[in-house]
Amino acid sequence: MAQPLTRRPLGDTGLSVTAVGIGTAALGRPGYLNLGHARDLPDLSPDGMREHTWSVLDVAYAAGVRHVDAARSYGRAEEFVAGWLDARGHADVVVTSKWGYTYVAGWRTDVEVHEVKDHTAATLRRQLAETRALLGGRLAAYQVHSATLESGVLEDTEVLAALTALADEGVVVGLSTSGPAQGEVVHRALDLAADGSAPFRTVQATWNPLEPSAGPALQRAADAGWGVMVKEGVANGRLTDRGDAPAPLRALAGALGTGLDALALAVALAQPFTSVVLSGAGTVEQLRDNLRALELELDGATVAAALAHAEDPAAYWSTRSELPWT
Repeated sequence: MAQPLTRRPLGDTGLSVTAVGIGTAALGRPGYLNLGHARDLPDLSPDGMREHTWSVLDVAYAAGVRHVDAARSYGRAEEFVAGWLDARGHADVVVTSKWGYTYVAGWRTDVEVHEVKDHTAATLRRQLAETRALLGGRLAAYQVHSATLESGVLEDTEVLAALTALADEGVVVGLSTSGPAQGEVVHRALDLAADGSAPFRTVQATWNPLEPSAGPALQRAADAGWGVMVKEGVANGRLTDRGDAPAPLRALAGALGTGLDALALAVALAQPFTSVVLSGAGTVEQLRDNLRALELELDGATVAAALAHAEDPAAYWSTRSELPWT
């Protein structure tokens, strides 16, 4: 059996994860907004995508990774993960997932709308049943997918009651965030948890050298005992050789003898609030490149140099919104 990476606590949740986990947004459906995603998939049929996903998961497991994150809107990601776990017999993998978006692309990449957001209690009940039908008792944590203040999900007493009931059953409950107001959302969720109005114990947020603005809120979450999962650590491919990263960032990676993606993930791993950084690799080669982040020990000056190129959050998220689904 492959030896796992050193486990680390996911906050005070009682779960333990590895420093790097696998996010399946680019693996469970043929369309995603990672730069060059279409070139990464040799066979877009469901069977071909399943085989491709399993190959990435196999390499991740062999490298010691023991955390896989999915979502209802990631096409067949939960199905692929469940099938892989059944086929391989792995019982030591922490599986987390999310609810709140419904996949509507019909296994196509040439549609205008790929997923529809709905944070109502009815959607929570439907999607939780769908997740459990696939993952059963393997579901360790369930998160609101991209919670925002505007959606009202954090103030919906019916949703919060249903999430509390889920937490009472032993499933860790959390939320993920997106957009320039991530920090505000995390602070609001922390306030709700502190007064007993919500059962949140984890947060999954976008954080990378181009968009580190949620950092103070994530540190508050970590200080409160929450598990903090960092997603989009390579900025949907912008912090790779396919992207538009600033030349000084590329030079910094070159001086360290590593790839830009590994540098970006290592900077995220160096943050004191980080429990786990999710690799969104779409291929075995990308995964292996991402895992080189574990070999880097960055000093404070290097981390500061990487973060010197942070963008205005509004500009960052505007650029992200314009990335094509391929």
